[in-house]
Amino acid sequence: MSEQELRAFLDEQRVMQVATLGPRGVPHLVPLWFVPASGELSGWTYAKSQKAKNLERVPRATVGIEDGVEYQELRGVMMECDVELERETARVAEFGEALVDRYGGGSEEMKEAFRQQAAKRVGLRFKPARVVSWDHRKLAGGY
Repeated sequence: MSEQELRAFLDEQRVMQVATLGPRGVPHLVPLWFVPASGELSGWTYAKSQKAKNLERVPRATVGIEDGVEYQELRGVMMECDVELERETARVAEFGEALVDRYGGGSEEMKEAFRQQAAKRVGLRFKPARVVSWDHRKLAGGY
């Protein structure tokens, strides 16, 4: 995908798969809501979650986002990311508010509920170091 196509793809997708390195050295793969902005992705999670613990130990993740069912429709992106964790409650609340803007239509009621959760959460900023994308729709049947 071109940069423009990738930005459009990220804007329309809603769930990414996040793989972190678990305590036994095995990948830990979980879905996560995200907000794309300025070439990065952000989200949040409970501070006591396994993914947060994994990222405290090894602040890297591989992110996968995909779409399509039939082979000729498949498209997606894989990003190897350095991850920054934000723990300051007011900043974490901003991560939650951005999620509400994207997923909850900017609802003030929902933003307040998310602000109340901020003390128990960490913000996650995924900074891609390597990006690989694909779009089988461009193959025009030539596999």
